[in-house]
Amino acid sequence: MATTNINIRTDVEVKAAAEQLFNELGLNLTTAVNIFLRQAIRTGGIPFEIKVDTPNEITAAAIAEGRRIMRTRTQKAVTIWMS
Repeated sequence: MATTNINIRTDVEVKAAAEQLFNELGLNLTTAVNIFLRQAIRTGGIPFEIKVDTPNEITAAAIAEGRRIMRTRTQKAVTIWMS
């Protein structure tokens, strides 16, 4: 099988940390990237979930409460203004 080179840019610290991790797993960076690429092909996409951070339960409740308060204030302001 023929091979080709891929050039990527990443932070020095990220590369060093990845190399250390993969070394502990008995892999080098090239093998790890190839595993990623093969998994992406096999799954037809990124082989792990990518999502926006969702707030934890406490933060979600605080956001909901803030929205409820704003709705209540807006409703009261409209009622007073229309009176």
